[in-house]
Amino acid sequence: MLKTQTSLSTWSQERNMKWLVLLGLVTFSECIVKIPLRRVKTMRKTLSGKNILNNFLKEHAYRLSQISSCGSNLTFHPLRNIKDRLYVGNITIGTPPQEFQVIFDTGSSDLWVTSVFCTSPTCSTHVMFRHFDSSTFRPTKKTFSINYGSGRMKGVVVHDTVRIGDLVSTDQPFGLSVVELGFDGIPFDGVMGLNYPKLSFSGAIPIFDNLRNQGAISEPVFAFYLSKDEQEGSVVMFGGVDHRYYKGELNWIPLIQAGDWSVHMDSISMKRKVIACSGGCKAVVDTGTSLIEGPRRLVNNIQKLIRAMPRGSEYYVSCSAVNTLPPIIFTIKGINYPVPAQAYILKDSRGHCYPTFKENTVSTSTETWILGDVFLRLYFSVFDRGNDRIGLAQAV
Repeated sequence: MLKTQTSLSTWSQERNMKWLVLLGLVTFSECIVKIPLRRVKTMRKTLSGKNILNNFLKEHAYRLSQISSCGSNLTFHPLRNIKDRLYVGNITIGTPPQEFQVIFDTGSSDLWVTSVFCTSPTCSTHVMFRHFDSSTFRPTKKTFSINYGSGRMKGVVVHDTVRIGDLVSTDQPFGLSVVELGFDGIPFDGVMGLNYPKLSFSGAIPIFDNLRNQGAISEPVFAFYLSKDEQEGSVVMFGGVDHRYYKGELNWIPLIQAGDWSVHMDSISMKRKVIACSGGCKAVVDTGTSLIEGPRRLVNNIQKLIRAMPRGSEYYVSCSAVNTLPPIIFTIKGINYPVPAQAYILKDSRGHCYPTFKENTVSTSTETWILGDVFLRLYFSVFDRGNDRIGLAQAV
């Protein structure tokens, strides 16, 4: 959902001055830190979603509870399914701490949350950072913007203390949004980018790098377990890997180049026939994208192969056909990663079944696929910054 495009835009000087004037007025651990994530579904159709969403959020306000020990630092969240699946977890910012629900996104590098100065209609549904309540807040004069696959934001860079469980990043640069567009019906307060520094649109050092530099993380590694079970939380873990979350061995895949969570994929096949990525291609492992995305022509071909029929701007399949459709196999470094139809076909709130393949709106010079949550629910993923590689194994 939140893959970033590679274009950076700037504001006019007048807008810069407006928000800058407003802003002017106003542990070291050797343990693995595990942050359970909450699985949510975003609205595919607007309909009366705004009122439904607002009432749902009021009735199901979450509470943060923590259990800390040397072996683990756990923050538990209740699961909330609203529609298409995405994963969010809680962080706090400021002194005293203010709590936010953010998407932990390997497809981007910037941390940002909604500010009290944001006047976009979407912002009224988000928790807003109250900078005037934080004694450790520090403003800057830098502005930035980010275009995501599902929306865009504009913001200003500031500094404050950020906490992920017991991990503390002091004087962490992050963004405060003043404009948010395209995020209607998505229950989140911001994004925590976990990609490499070179992909930061704000120019700020990402929080993972800051934690690493400050000695808060013993190993430069984090990992995701995205649960298929709506009754149990998903987990992102920092500083190591909990082997209970996967079966067998981790398969390590070197990055195409250090600086982006992208690997070389051998092929995509079905019934032993290559249907995409025939000469090898690029695969982006992205926890911030809910679906599997690729070039339009190849995605359309897959829709035909699984007998998906267009209905408006969406594709649907017969729910009775799900158990007869074959798995689609993604081959990476000689290892097959099958995705069965029960995983790549989902059911919406009206009981209609739809495939999770989508056209990638970002044009690239080479064939590129984005392996989002549909793929990552099946495969435990490890992001190893120290060795510039990704590990995959069958999730439990």
